[in-house]
Amino acid sequence: MLYTVIPVHKVRNGLLIAFSLVFYAYGEPVYVLLMILSSLVNYLCALWIGKSEKQKKLPLIIAIVFNLGTLVLFKYTGMFVTAFNSVTHLSVPVPDIILPIGISFYTFQALSYVIDVYRGEVGVQKNYFKVLLYISFFPQLIAGPIVKYRDIAGQIDNRSQSLEQIAQGLRRFVCGLAKKVLIANTMGQVADIIFAQSTSKLGFLSAWLGAAAYLFQIYYDFCGYSDMAIGLGKMFGFTFKENFRYPYGARSVQDFWRRWHISLSTWFKEYLYIPLGGNRKGKARTALNRIIVFFFTGLWHGANWTFVC
Repeated sequence: MLYTVIPVHKVRNGLLIAFSLVFYAYGEPVYVLLMILSSLVNYLCALWIGKSEKQKKLPLIIAIVFNLGTLVLFKYTGMFVTAFNSVTHLSVPVPDIILPIGISFYTFQALSYVIDVYRGEVGVQKNYFKVLLYISFFPQLIAGPIVKYRDIAGQIDNRSQSLEQIAQGLRRFVCGLAKKVLIANTMGQVADIIFAQSTSKLGFLSAWLGAAAYLFQIYYDFCGYSDMAIGLGKMFGFTFKENFRYPYGARSVQDFWRRWHISLSTWFKEYLYIPLGGNRKGKARTALNRIIVFFFTGLWHGANWTFVC
């Protein structure tokens, strides 16, 4: 409501930043400072790249080390220490580090911005608060989709809001909320009850019912969050790309990954698979590149070796 009645674009952006930080601080009072630090470091690295033609690689390396280092520290330290203990039979204390909400998403967004500036695919943003808005914008902050800066750079500087857009956004948000609350949560209850049973008590039909329930839970949960983010963005004049495109209607595994969590799949394709060589260096190298990509895709989803497997 405040956004709609305020006519000045700069004030609107400031309002979105303020409410995004409050929104994040509601769940993570301390880690909001980490997100602000992340946006500042990536802003400065991109600024450095834009000013120096000869030393472009150094700020890029700093940005990559900072972003991935932060992600590893908060998300994977416990996993690595546990694995180290199991291999060496030592008892190194496993640190109890609380995982910041949405760190996997906003870290990848920040990293894509710096890499795109390095590649010359997007101009460097000299206004820090616009970079902060891009990274902290609350609709897609905690559960995606992963938005690339080049896709919304123009919208940060110039966008419009209309009654029709607000209506479309509201409808999309309501559909997403329904997917999450009415379908995903219900399917989740069924899956949890069945998965809690011992294997000796599971029959053929109940096992398949549990699998099917989880199938729909994981899709409608994540797709619902994406719908809510896209709908909220639309209400403020932002257009985010689709994150799911009927993945269970896919005709192959390859087609499935073109339809499921599209923003993550394209991120790994553009920033890992293609730099590794993609499919340009023979079948063996292509297969290796795919294994590497999906190794990190699994690891991204959760700090557990089961995700990698």
